[in-house]
Amino acid sequence: MPDVLETAAEPTRRALLQLLARGERSVTELAGNFTVTRSAISQHLLLLAGAGLVLARKDGRKRYYRLDSGGMARLREALESFWTTELDLLAADAMGLHTQPHQGDT
Repeated sequence: MPDVLETAAEPTRRALLQLLARGERSVTELAGNFTVTRSAISQHLLLLAGAGLVLARKDGRKRYYRLDSGGMARLREALESFWTTELDLLAADAMGLHTQPHQGDT
């Protein structure tokens, strides 16, 4: 199975995931949001499906896509694996929550 982080990192595929977060959409509906061809969007969706991030269903001649909750959970876990205590401290410091006196402060 392709790497979920690598697959989701591409900007068009990230945008597709964001659109699908709002609910199931047809390829035609999705393609209307991009300047690339419908065929190119279909290729991106196939890559997302191959990575387990989206599911497809066919209804007549149309194909509909939706997020795969299991795949999205794997993506979230992969992203969270990068979050460390050091990043928590940095985020707290950036928000002014971490108040440690600087050298020279009295």
